[in-house]
Amino acid sequence: MRPSGKVALGGVFGALSLMFMLMTFFPLGTYALPAIAGALLIPVVVEAGVKTGWMVYGAVALLSLLVAPDMQAKVMFIAFFGYYPVLKALLERLRRRAVEWLVKLGIFNLSMVLSYLVMLFFFHLDPEAFVIGGVNVALLFLLAGNVVFVIYDMALGSLVTMYFRVLHPRLSRLFQGNRR
Repeated sequence: MRPSGKVALGGVFGALSLMFMLMTFFPLGTYALPAIAGALLIPVVVEAGVKTGWMVYGAVALLSLLVAPDMQAKVMFIAFFGYYPVLKALLERLRRRAVEWLVKLGIFNLSMVLSYLVMLFFFHLDPEAFVIGGVNVALLFLLAGNVVFVIYDMALGSLVTMYFRVLHPRLSRLFQGNRR
């Protein structure tokens, strides 16, 4: 793909990703919308490469930090959902499936713990928000999050497969054009 095609593709999918981050004013979108915004980087990684994927993630993360309304959604996008589809492309090159999953789960858990700490200490999230009946349930949320993460990872894999079947042939023709 030519550099101008990479810029155009990154711009279009970056704008779509940012649009989903702007929609985080809906209370139910705090976690789902950053996940969708991150998934929109899949075509960028497939068509333009991992380097371009990282650049688009950085641009969307910075713009989201400035304009997205929901602080938790911003943190979740920047700390995990935004870069994970790009990182997934690299992690799936590992030869051993068990190592791949250990690394993926390690990155997820580290990202979630750091996100929790950032929200507590920098954005002054009330720690009582995680207390139910006198019990801090943050660890239970993390365990449930691991189950949801595995489902999310498999869903991203299915999206990549569907992308290759449906959109990749069309986009590659569009961006390759007639070479003279």
